[in-house]
Amino acid sequence: MHNPSTATPERFPAADRFAQGAQFIAGRSAQGTSGRTHAVVDPATGAEVYTYELAGADDVDAAVAAAREAFPGWASATPGERSDALHRFAAVLADRAEDLARAESLQCGKPLKLSREFDVPGTIDNTAFFAGAARHLQGQSAGEYSGDHTSYVRREPIGVVGSIAPWNYPLQMAAWKVLPAIAAGNTIVLKPAELTPLTSLLFAEAATAAGIPDGVINIVTGSGKEAGEHLVGHPDVAMTSFTGSTGVGKRVAEVATSTVKRLHLELGGKAPFVVFDDADLDAAVNGAVAGALINTGQDCTAATRAYVQRPLYEAFVERTAALMETVRLGDPFAPGTDLGPLISHAQRDRVAGFVDRARSYARVVTGGEAPGGDLADGAYYRPTLIADAAQDSEIVQSEIFGPVLVVLPFDTDDEGIRLANDTPYGLAASAWSGSVYRANRATRDIKAGCVWINDHIPIISEMPHGGYKASGFGKDMSMYSFEEYTQVKHVMFDNTAAVRKDWHRTIFGAR
Repeated sequence: MHNPSTATPERFPAADRFAQGAQFIAGRSAQGTSGRTHAVVDPATGAEVYTYELAGADDVDAAVAAAREAFPGWASATPGERSDALHRFAAVLADRAEDLARAESLQCGKPLKLSREFDVPGTIDNTAFFAGAARHLQGQSAGEYSGDHTSYVRREPIGVVGSIAPWNYPLQMAAWKVLPAIAAGNTIVLKPAELTPLTSLLFAEAATAAGIPDGVINIVTGSGKEAGEHLVGHPDVAMTSFTGSTGVGKRVAEVATSTVKRLHLELGGKAPFVVFDDADLDAAVNGAVAGALINTGQDCTAATRAYVQRPLYEAFVERTAALMETVRLGDPFAPGTDLGPLISHAQRDRVAGFVDRARSYARVVTGGEAPGGDLADGAYYRPTLIADAAQDSEIVQSEIFGPVLVVLPFDTDDEGIRLANDTPYGLAASAWSGSVYRANRATRDIKAGCVWINDHIPIISEMPHGGYKASGFGKDMSMYSFEEYTQVKHVMFDNTAAVRKDWHRTIFGAR
């Protein structure tokens, strides 16, 4: 149910679309059947804006059944038919862009300018990209590789995909899960985070409005322990894709592998930001502040560890702190706001705990506190810069997921690369240098799924996103994502028409 007293029509223009509940199964909205409710909370105010019935196991079963029923028809559609449907989908999303942006900012607390200029346009672009990609599910060209046979490769959909998306970019993560799966001919059941289901539901509703058949995209909004584990372990789910923390990812892997599912994991990160002594210092400072604070630092690719070669170190710390102090915290819907709250008070307190513990072994240069005044009721935390921490300290090694950047010096290029690689994670990184040789070495030697040079954060639909090491495996976006969502089948035709093949002699002897 909508709580009208806590969200104005201006902030939540799509509120009426949620009257029937937070589940979307077989093209229709529905209430959950777990018997438990959950509230979406505006993290800028702490007020509840939408209360709904959580999904239980029965809802997951119904969603999987709907996806399974829809699969044969969707899988047999031509690439052109799927492409046309996705083009229509992109157009509907564009028409509803403002509703999507406001719902995203309301449930996440992110500035409206971020939702309008990054989350929503990126999602529409992703949809348009996969509309084109749906026509290019190609395998290896036919050829006579054995001499006596013609071989070729087919890419075929896997079946029902069960995906779990996180709360930091709920609209974009829904798109990253849904689009390559359905473009390849699969059907999907997506479980968004309980904190942020609104835009996932609007996304699925837009797909139905675009004519994508009922059951191709289904949403179940429930707890990870109940709905999530039931979805991952469901015998009719052929593949699981999960984005979230490394700890939860390990549990997802345990459940998924018990039923021998295809598995795709995009997990945590602790991205290094390596500044060599020939870098443009002003560019690096601007990049560090933007890269560390985007989405209030709740980004698995955010710049979290700045390694700065010693000649630039003191100036980098001073200028970065000064620039951080100009960032404006405020109401996500206010035009002048640069940084919104964290997703919840619990997350704010978790971030504060990391910083407070670091005070015993490092220097908090700026920030390190929650603001008071008009922002006291929200889950706000000031942009924070920490220096003088040891490489093996918690603040350097652990994923904080907040507006916190730690800066460490290094002397030689070898040391800078070594420190960049010295965490369990390997999702993203950046290197800053005016030397093509240094930059090229960084791209080669830093162990991460994405390495930016003289920038940090930009992503594009045509290029893959995914990590190394404890950051998981597999790719979102790009044509590479089809490697996650398709089965590769080798087809082989005999060209000889011989009753007995030459290799039969290994069984029949010399007869």
